[in-house]
Amino acid sequence: MIRNIAALTLNDLAIAFKNKTLFLILFVPLFIFFSLQWVDRTEAPLQKVKIGLIQGESYFPEMVQNIQSAKNVFDVFWFSNEAEGQRWLKEKKGDGLLVPSEKEPERLELIILTKASFQTVAVVESLSALQIAVEGKRKNWISGIRPLQEGEVQKQTLPTWILMVVLLVGFIVLPAQVAEEKEKKLLLGLLQTPMREAEWLLAKVFLGMILTGLAAILLQLLGRFHFDFAGGFSYAAFLAVGSFCFSAFGICLGFLCRSQASARTLGVLFYLPHLLPSALSDFSQKLNTIAPLLPSYQLYGPIKSILLEGGRLPQFSPEWGYLFFIGLSASFLSYLLMKRRWLM
Repeated sequence: MIRNIAALTLNDLAIAFKNKTLFLILFVPLFIFFSLQWVDRTEAPLQKVKIGLIQGESYFPEMVQNIQSAKNVFDVFWFSNEAEGQRWLKEKKGDGLLVPSEKEPERLELIILTKASFQTVAVVESLSALQIAVEGKRKNWISGIRPLQEGEVQKQTLPTWILMVVLLVGFIVLPAQVAEEKEKKLLLGLLQTPMREAEWLLAKVFLGMILTGLAAILLQLLGRFHFDFAGGFSYAAFLAVGSFCFSAFGICLGFLCRSQASARTLGVLFYLPHLLPSALSDFSQKLNTIAPLLPSYQLYGPIKSILLEGGRLPQFSPEWGYLFFIGLSASFLSYLLMKRRWLM
């Protein structure tokens, strides 16, 4: 009995090695480990904090002088009015904007993009450390923090859930379905009919876009989120091009695999690296530098700006065009693989 159990176990391990499941099990902890190496740590070198000030406002001369003199900690930028400073923050060129507090004129209000970010922590800690070093334990300069990205937690996390849905359909659902049709010879049978390769490919792309759209609509209805016409159009345009891009990408991955198990493994190998750096980019300076190199961030960044900051489609035309180009390239590659009957 023991011999039979051992033989079956070794056989299952061999199958797991053959269909790449073993690689998936090893990849997940390794990827998480290396991802955590990119997260900012306390011993990381100090990054300069970009602080904005408004010309003509009544700041304490000593405070402004101390901030400007700490050149190894702060970079100071002056703006003619608060609206200009807020645009500077929304473009992610700075970390925080200091304005006099309306409730407590002797103190300041810190305007930041979002509270849940490493920039906010860096600004508050740097200003507090400077004040303690100069004045000792006196009343804090900052009386309150005002984020530009207003909204409940549900809406703040909506861009992450949208990105997760798009990547889930593109990298997990579609590759396995394409590989299943190849593995069971269903695709070969369909290609013996008058149906053309381009028709099958378009149907699969539309399937991915429909599944993504249904999931996004359900998220909107459950969260009761509302948009104006311009915001809703921009959001729908990016959701459509994002689902097209990653659906085409997933179909291409499915053609590269011979079995469903291999397709699921390959899908996860692409899914995690596209999801985590983009979703965690607000919490790490290093990830914020790496994430823009990924196609997923070209979808996540604009959708986040549209949902939380009032961004519009014309502001992100390059990102929209980039996603569309990636989708067209993946579709063309899938078409070539179909014509060659790759792994069928």
